[in-house]
Amino acid sequence: MLSITSLQNPHVKAAVRLRERRHREKQGQILIDGARELRRGIEAGLKLIEVFVCHSLCRTREARQLAAALPSTGATIFAVTEPVFAKLAFGDRAEGVLGVAAMPELGLHRIRLPPLPLVAVLEGLEKPGNLGAVLRSADAAGVSAVIAADPRTDLYNPNAIRSSLGTIFTMPVAAATTADTVGWLKRQGLKIFAARVDGSALYTQVDFRVPAAVVLGSEALGLTAAWSSAEATAVRLPMQGVGDSLNVSAAAAVLFYEALRQRSSQDQRG
Repeated sequence: MLSITSLQNPHVKAAVRLRERRHREKQGQILIDGARELRRGIEAGLKLIEVFVCHSLCRTREARQLAAALPSTGATIFAVTEPVFAKLAFGDRAEGVLGVAAMPELGLHRIRLPPLPLVAVLEGLEKPGNLGAVLRSADAAGVSAVIAADPRTDLYNPNAIRSSLGTIFTMPVAAATTADTVGWLKRQGLKIFAARVDGSALYTQVDFRVPAAVVLGSEALGLTAAWSSAEATAVRLPMQGVGDSLNVSAAAAVLFYEALRQRSSQDQRG
């Protein structure tokens, strides 16, 4: 294990630059901050390049176990001081382990769907925290894949990884243009349900017990006209208060679990 004490170390500087999307895309690398997130990436087969460990900050059992297992990953491991780790990390949850990994591919061609898929499509999302929260709900509700269509933030933004609790590594994800996404959904034979505040059907009144895609847009702009011409069924969630819409991650969770409820009921009926 190599030791780093200087804030000006080139490995530290290179890792810090990965907070910016242009550097992630240029280097083809991502930054993973947190023991749970890093563990899930490793278990999913993510290729780790470097790991920075601050042993005095590895206070949880999960962090200590991960630090002990890191040599088996083949990554270069650096032992760093608390000031160095503070420069590397972000937010207020310093767990003492942070990794640099090769960016996974995000092409639609990589996605292999099960016999009765439920795909989530997120168009134009710009807040990585919302993206990560949707991924976490998708993982919990058994969604088959998540596609970012014309995203304004990248899937592997460090904040998206953290807010997903690393579930971004446990399920198929892809990024594509809206046009390519619509074409792909149609080739897969999926029925498209587009969440709109003016949707003609309540979300509880549509049948999710078919191969399906649930499409959600950004809170600021909603969905583009592409989904109106995509033979999509517009669905809405009832709003009883003064607000006219939910946070996209909350709306996604409601729709995912309604699909799960319907499909579970169908399975029970046999």
